[in-house]
Amino acid sequence: MARLRPVAHEDRLTLVEHLDELRTRIIVCLAVLAVAMGLCFWQNDLLLDIAQAPLPDDREQLTTFGVTEPFTTTLTVSAYFAILLSLPILLYQLFAYILPAFSDQERRTVMPFLLLIPVLFLAGVAFAYFVVMPPALSFLTDFNDDQLNIQLRAREYYSFFVTMLAAMGLIFEVPMAILAVTRLGIVTPDQLAQNRRYAILVIAVVAMLLPSVDPITMLIEMIPLIVLFELSILLARAFGTSGGRAASEPSTQEP
Repeated sequence: MARLRPVAHEDRLTLVEHLDELRTRIIVCLAVLAVAMGLCFWQNDLLLDIAQAPLPDDREQLTTFGVTEPFTTTLTVSAYFAILLSLPILLYQLFAYILPAFSDQERRTVMPFLLLIPVLFLAGVAFAYFVVMPPALSFLTDFNDDQLNIQLRAREYYSFFVTMLAAMGLIFEVPMAILAVTRLGIVTPDQLAQNRRYAILVIAVVAMLLPSVDPITMLIEMIPLIVLFELSILLARAFGTSGGRAASEPSTQEP
């Protein structure tokens, strides 16, 4: 395995050297995931308590079916947390591999946005865990409980838990996605502002398609999405049209 070394923009690597660097970084990522997996499986009791914390107090005892389900469910939850725990190193390896393709000026421009991607994702995960999950679970687990014998299956609950957190984490990447399409010239900030009513309709549909189906959770999820959309317009006005302005300046000097 080749030793990882910083690669400058001016360096010229052969195809074999690029593939060798990619292989080395993949091995590093797998090793980090393996260590994180071992650590998370060792502390699986703590992780299960964290995952079950948003549940109402009378619903914290989950049900499993089958002989192997307790082990496989615990292993799956440990894997989810291992990926989250090792995410900073995984993203660093990805950025370290692609950043040499950018010049110093391009790197200074793109670096803040690359750093915002994991920050926004973690903000979405935190919002889902602390704000969305408790009222959603309280509503769903108490709905018609006088008519139904509600029992929560561990595997289905943890799948719902992870899906909700991952979905909100991806939804919080909306500012980066809108900034990308504005910098590419696909849309302009003025077009986004003028079509705000359609954006709110799309946000309502997206909130409806998220894992939780109750109206309370849908409204809670819509609020940050609308705020993120407005933030996206501000970011697009500040950074998304710089390339367009730079390209239009020379044209104004032509006869």
